[in-house]
Amino acid sequence: MPRAKNAVASRARRKSTMKLAKGYFGRRKNVWTVAKNAVEKGLVYAYQGRKQKKRTFRALWIQRINAGARQHGMSYSQFMGKVNAKGLQLNRKVLADLAMNHPEAFKAIVDQVK
Repeated sequence: MPRAKNAVASRARRKSTMKLAKGYFGRRKNVWTVAKNAVEKGLVYAYQGRKQKKRTFRALWIQRINAGARQHGMSYSQFMGKVNAKGLQLNRKVLADLAMNHPEAFKAIVDQVK
């Protein structure tokens, strides 16, 4: 009796991986072993990138708040210390947006915490 290999399922598995490799350059897009490795590596990078995105955005917000605070004669750490001491419920994302797009509103916050 011949061995059943279930070609339907294994082809479907390969097809889904090859679909993820669409758009890759050279053999990465059409050779199974190369494409499989490239897709696995890409998924690892995607996972790591989702974590790094949070770090990079926080760093960007801190830079923007620091630049806005320094225009009013304070450092970032002084400003955030006073914001927390006053009990203002504004996170870094909102403060960075105010510092960049609404400088008059940010100035009002700076004057309030001084």
